[in-house]
Amino acid sequence: MSAAPRERPVSNRDGRRIHVSDWGDPLDPRTPILGLPGYARNARDFQHVAERLAPRRLVSLDYRGRGRSDYERDWRDYDPRGLVDDVRQVTVATGLHRFVAIGTSLGGILAMALAVAMPSALAGAVLNDVGPAAASGGADYLIDYMGRDRPQPDWPSAVAELQRNIPNLSLQTEEEWLAFARNTFRRGEDGLLHIDWDPAVVRPLRRGSARGTDLWPLFRALRPYPVLAIRGGASMLLSAETFDAMAAAHPGMRRITLEGVGHAPTLDEPILREALDDFLDSV
Repeated sequence: MSAAPRERPVSNRDGRRIHVSDWGDPLDPRTPILGLPGYARNARDFQHVAERLAPRRLVSLDYRGRGRSDYERDWRDYDPRGLVDDVRQVTVATGLHRFVAIGTSLGGILAMALAVAMPSALAGAVLNDVGPAAASGGADYLIDYMGRDRPQPDWPSAVAELQRNIPNLSLQTEEEWLAFARNTFRRGEDGLLHIDWDPAVVRPLRRGSARGTDLWPLFRALRPYPVLAIRGGASMLLSAETFDAMAAAHPGMRRITLEGVGHAPTLDEPILREALDDFLDSV
């Protein structure tokens, strides 16, 4: 099933437009899914998940400064802590009264935060290659990568750029890499392909206090909920030690490691399809 999503803007408290993609049947009886992308990613990353799980409803969004959402004038307004309220506005506007959050990277941290901000709405969480502590070297690399535009003349060049800078993804075919590139770059007025986010989104991580926030209390807030945690075995962000500590803090948490896969798994890997289906059937 390849039905196009319903696309709409939702205004956040600052009047900025947050772009929302809404797949599936709103009347499907199963608990809907809230897709929370990575730090510089967008809702299109959940297209394949939504199509595979249809007609189950899946709602995702482009965070401010990403994809089709409004960019901010002041980089301080990109503080990740402000995104929780944006997500809350989206759930209210789309009528998501109860949902399973699937969060990749930053999206997983937002899923943890929803256990505090919206405890009665959260039915469960999938944390994709993220935890309450990040490996510093990997985090620095990703911040540097996300903070620089790297214009490309054409799509083959964009694919090659991604293959150089984001190693160990599970993408295998040219078609998969091209689809990933199209979710990463957009064509600018100059005819070149530019990153599909505002490079200033990383400035709060470089200069603000967001990076120093202790996230373990947020993770522990997930203890009453069913959780599936995913780690890429070659992840530059989530270490095996942190993954083990997460399991100790949440004994009921299901977890799975994809050997040889870096940050972040696409959720389309066969082993993850099976694990995700089993988890969603249990929630």
